[in-house]
Amino acid sequence: MKKLIVGAALAAAALCAAPGARAADQWWPVKVYDMDSGKPVEAEYAPLPKADKPWNVCVLFPHMKDTFWVAVDYGIVEEAKRMGINMTLYEAGGYENLPKQLSQFDDCMAANFDAIIVGPISEAGLTRKMREAQKAGKPVISTVNPLPKAPAAARMFVDFTQMGEQTGTFLVDYMKGKRAQVVNFPGPAGSGWAEQFNDGFKKAIKSDSMIKLLGEKFGDSGVAVQLGLIQNALQAYPDMNVIWGCAPAAEAAIGAVRQAGRKDTLIISSYENQAMLDALNKNEILAFATQYPVLEGRVAIDTAVRILEKKPYMKYVAPIPSMIDKADLSKINMSLVLAPADFKAEYSVKAP
Repeated sequence: MKKLIVGAALAAAALCAAPGARAADQWWPVKVYDMDSGKPVEAEYAPLPKADKPWNVCVLFPHMKDTFWVAVDYGIVEEAKRMGINMTLYEAGGYENLPKQLSQFDDCMAANFDAIIVGPISEAGLTRKMREAQKAGKPVISTVNPLPKAPAAARMFVDFTQMGEQTGTFLVDYMKGKRAQVVNFPGPAGSGWAEQFNDGFKKAIKSDSMIKLLGEKFGDSGVAVQLGLIQNALQAYPDMNVIWGCAPAAEAAIGAVRQAGRKDTLIISSYENQAMLDALNKNEILAFATQYPVLEGRVAIDTAVRILEKKPYMKYVAPIPSMIDKADLSKINMSLVLAPADFKAEYSVKAP
């Protein structure tokens, strides 16, 4: 493993010396993939102890409709507080609202923030805005959603194809040669991550002749939209016995299959939110994959500060995904997966 402990010694020393520091503040070091070479190199990540000045950072999210993005928000908020910087967050209200995110990007530029962190709705849609920021000397840090080509100063996102493949492999191993009739609900078309999740899942099940993919239904990652898709699929595919898809789809599926009298239908989520954790504990879903969204938020803030202060940083950080079923819960650092149950979304942080 590459020993890339970024600022770890200084961070640990500062934690011990700082009068208000708590052990709970130390979320590092954590294993990630350093993708700067174009290939995954396992590394240990640790943040700076504190920012040199109270930078002003603007953050853009696709939405805050589910606890996945609330978890990213928690990581952003807590790291901004720990580092002593200012943060302002805007959310676009959904993946169908690219024009709103573009307008919010313009607002960040006009307000003269020092850096912009964005969870991009669309790479193609945001590329021109990122070029404008680049020309203006304004660093843009992309987090969570894939952005392989746009001119971001840094990016952090999981290999979604690998993550989808994990879920497909899990299903193959779980079925052990039994017949499975699957319908996929990957999420919003054009988002990039939904297609990659879907491709990985299909790659994993391709070699198992007992697992048949009946259909693929793309749609916005809101529970209401996914519920409509699932209800239609329950009518259209009477032999469907596995529902695979994004977390809101899995959340919607729990009640839909119960109402339809199809309680034996297995449900697997391609990623995590609070509903997935609760459902797993209640045996309502089989498993979910995680990309550690709290970690992605924390790393985004640390990376923004590093760039602004001209300190070493990874240009592409990839979380190492994990597959979680009930037996694995105790092995996972859930503080890097989901926000605490009592955390409410926060849209600003003021430096002390």
